[in-house]
Amino acid sequence: MRTMKNALLLVAILFTTTVFGQKLGHINSNELLQAMPERTQVEEEIKKYAQELEAQLSAMTKEYQSKVQSYQQGQATMSESIKQDKIREITNLEERINDFQQTAQKDLQEKEEKLLNPIIDKAKNAIEEVAKENGYTYIFDSGVGVLLYQKDSDNIMPMVKKKLGLL
Repeated sequence: MRTMKNALLLVAILFTTTVFGQKLGHINSNELLQAMPERTQVEEEIKKYAQELEAQLSAMTKEYQSKVQSYQQGQATMSESIKQDKIREITNLEERINDFQQTAQKDLQEKEEKLLNPIIDKAKNAIEEVAKENGYTYIFDSGVGVLLYQKDSDNIMPMVKKKLGLL
């Protein structure tokens, strides 16, 4: 039992000296990304693409509503085969609209990733360079909300902005 206490004490001492010997820093990555001028261009491009998709969906929805209204108004005078054909047409259009919505959402997400990844990589590289140049062991992202205490941490935002030419 006594050796167990001594071993735990030794581990605690080693852990504290290891932790206190580290240079810690933090940065709000969301704030950094918002400060990067490329972000505005990407947001505009994504917004434009989303509007194009919405316009296409709107056109399809109008066509659907028109076909449904036409069917409802004329169904009393339609033969059974024409009714079935119109119902099939409306059902196919419903399926196309649903497929388009799913595909559009996926496409928009992929486009956003494709456009944002180079900006994120640029920011990551700048953070890594600043950390290495200034001898930091750890850099925490306070923008994600996982940092609970940062009193003894340095905010490296000014140095990263300078590295990116944002100051």
